[in-house]
Amino acid sequence: MLNLSGQLIHREVSARYRGSALGTLWALLTPLFMLAIYTFLFGTVLQVRWGAQQNSTADFAIILFSGLIVFHFFSEVVTRAPTLILSNVNFVKKVVFPIEILPVVALGTALFHMALSLLVLLAFFVVLHGTIQTTVLLLPFAIAPLALLLLGLSWFLAALGVYMRDINQIIGPVMTALMFVSPIFVPATSLPERVRAFVFLNPVAIPVEALREVVIFGHAPNWIALAIYTVVATLIAILGYLFFQKTRKGFADVL
Repeated sequence: MLNLSGQLIHREVSARYRGSALGTLWALLTPLFMLAIYTFLFGTVLQVRWGAQQNSTADFAIILFSGLIVFHFFSEVVTRAPTLILSNVNFVKKVVFPIEILPVVALGTALFHMALSLLVLLAFFVVLHGTIQTTVLLLPFAIAPLALLLLGLSWFLAALGVYMRDINQIIGPVMTALMFVSPIFVPATSLPERVRAFVFLNPVAIPVEALREVVIFGHAPNWIALAIYTVVATLIAILGYLFFQKTRKGFADVL
């Protein structure tokens, strides 16, 4: 199963960029382009700074970029999830194939893109500060709970998308709302207390904060928050898988 997942991830990444002049370089150029746009808008035009700190535009850029890396990882998986089964009908109807690995493949592909973006982030950080925070070794603890949550959501949405085709139209506006109601553009500490609690209900909030702490600020993440997040993510992963297995019997009839 693991070998099959790896082969499908490699095939999907290769197919996405096959025929383009720059190939997989687009996986780096796309987040860099978004970084440039957001940095120009928030750092140069609006002159936003991170909280009360008088940081430079370059420092603000890497802080912003780190949050966008997490969000785009989340968005890529969730946006694709409702169409995973619909776009692989042959696997459902004609081939004895473990279709439950399709969300795993989508997650692995998104992790590949995230890894490239993280390499860019670390390179920028080294250029600006001449070193890498030793706490970067804690990065897997910041990412793993989010990956587990996304796997559960992907199983759930992939199954739901077979029966409710409109779900794909809802995802876009929801992703936009989640991006702006999160600590991506401003620190959570700058928000009023009554609002802060709701912001941390956003599924990307805790991973964004954790990644910034270990990669940029050189601090250990909030272990209590991560522990609670991991428990919830595990529960969602289990329920998502059970929902997928329960509903998969009707996929062929609907498709």
